[in-house]
Amino acid sequence: MPSQVFRVVLIKPSHYDDDGYVIQWWRSLVPSNSLASVHGLLSDCQTEQVLGPDVTIDIESFDECNTVIKVNKIIKSIRAAGAGFVGLVGVQSNQFPRALDLARQFRSAGVTVVAGGFHVSGCLAMLSELPADIKEAMDLGVILYAGEGEGRIDEILRDLHAGKAKPIYNYLSAMPDMAQATLPILPRETVTRVAGHYTSFDAGRGCPFQCSFCTIINVQGRKSRYRTPDDVEEIVRQNAKQGITRFFVTDDNFARNKNWEAIVDRLIELREHHGFKIRLLLQVDTLCHRIPGFIEKCARAGCTAVFIGLENINPESLMGTKKRQNKIWEYREMLQAWRRQKVMTYAGYILGFPTDTPESIARDIEIIKQELPVDILEFFFLTPLPGSEDHKRLLTTGVPMDPDMNKYDLEHACTGHARMSKAEWEGVYRDAWLRYYTDEHVETIMRRAIVSSINRTKMLDSLVAFSGSALIEGVHPLQFGFVRRKLRTQRRSGLPIVNPLIFYPWRIVDALAVFGAWAKRVTRYRRMMKQVKNDPATMSYTDLALTPPVQGAEDHFVQHYADKLPHTHGAPVKHTEPVREAVAAE
Repeated sequence: MPSQVFRVVLIKPSHYDDDGYVIQWWRSLVPSNSLASVHGLLSDCQTEQVLGPDVTIDIESFDECNTVIKVNKIIKSIRAAGAGFVGLVGVQSNQFPRALDLARQFRSAGVTVVAGGFHVSGCLAMLSELPADIKEAMDLGVILYAGEGEGRIDEILRDLHAGKAKPIYNYLSAMPDMAQATLPILPRETVTRVAGHYTSFDAGRGCPFQCSFCTIINVQGRKSRYRTPDDVEEIVRQNAKQGITRFFVTDDNFARNKNWEAIVDRLIELREHHGFKIRLLLQVDTLCHRIPGFIEKCARAGCTAVFIGLENINPESLMGTKKRQNKIWEYREMLQAWRRQKVMTYAGYILGFPTDTPESIARDIEIIKQELPVDILEFFFLTPLPGSEDHKRLLTTGVPMDPDMNKYDLEHACTGHARMSKAEWEGVYRDAWLRYYTDEHVETIMRRAIVSSINRTKMLDSLVAFSGSALIEGVHPLQFGFVRRKLRTQRRSGLPIVNPLIFYPWRIVDALAVFGAWAKRVTRYRRMMKQVKNDPATMSYTDLALTPPVQGAEDHFVQHYADKLPHTHGAPVKHTEPVREAVAAE
């Protein structure tokens, strides 16, 4: 029998709100694939007895977005085991300040800490000199891990067990083959803390595109790597054994996965012949409708929703950030293709491209509402994330950027803009949510959903959450969850811990105000959905966005940007000035 225990506690840190409290929920919305991947890697190490047959690797995993991190309890458990470490996994730039605060507490107690994720990897990949926050982590004695873990995690585990760990483990120069990647499986008790009991896996890594605001291409590479269909089927089967059948496939672009068809065929087999109740949320590009059978097969495999990186509808903005793959003249056709399969569409939209102004953004959102059948639109600041080409360019040219990494969450202005002041840019962000989610347009989205046979309950829930999270909770929907926690003692270092006699009365008033705002929104939207459902005209509803494009006919949507269309293969021919003026006058 093993005589030693090596205790490993994995933590996916959250980050702080504008008042300095950890953003945390009773149930969070988005699962952490980094946590699942590292947990799976360490479970494999335990199975393979990489520390020897007399050592048990005891692993526990926490996502701070839905779990209170009890630092003292973790310290006691590692001390009781006699050996072990805390792993801060998947740490993004906005989460690094919180990760540092946790690291300080563990390091002051003498507990070994390892930190990895996109912030560490992105900085090591793109910067010639490490930034101050990473230097501070190293000064604390935090061990840095850059790159992916397949085929490498056993090395650092042995070094940690032997007390001979290096300050930095940098594996960015060689990406592992995904065919040998471990299975990212989390225990059921961790998964059930996510709303809907969604877990995640990556069917591939890397991206061939060159978007200048993206960190993935510089951390995971521009060469795409893929899991085998056998491995994806095994991931689904192992999760199904513990009652988990809902998956967020975290590939930045599943449509570019060369194994996509073999993978979805396996999932179709599991659903249609073995009774697996699989549901998938996929991320895809705007050209996926060109792949024969892709959308239809994804729907059969259990895809009920997709996230699409529209990013913008102005070709000039897209070209400026090297997102040349987005063809705005195909947006409507692509969105309608998903709608025909009863799949709900979420789309990301970036605010703050160099040519953007408050007026142009307002105009573009109104065009989207009228002419594109997208369901849920979510807004982001154009943010120079460490690890991106944008960040490196601004840093090397001396352009000021906000030094507080906590703000690099895509919902704060972190650098200047050529045409908008910071106040204008922030106002545009808030106005975008208000402008898209007007009651009139929410009703339109509901009518489009019903006439397209998209799940009404899912649509209602999404409209409530995405319209309200930024405006009520003050957080982006991707950071949202159900029932916000604000712990008095878990506040950002440097900010005072508020007296209980002041904190708790304030917290009660704050919580009641938030609850009241949510109750009003839910009640209003439910009433709207009931009215729309009961309206006989709804089943025959149509509008410009639902009208199929006619081959060879003038596209009203495209002609808004006729003078900005690139000279690329397949781009529509620009009409003459009198035609464009007639369109504008209309």
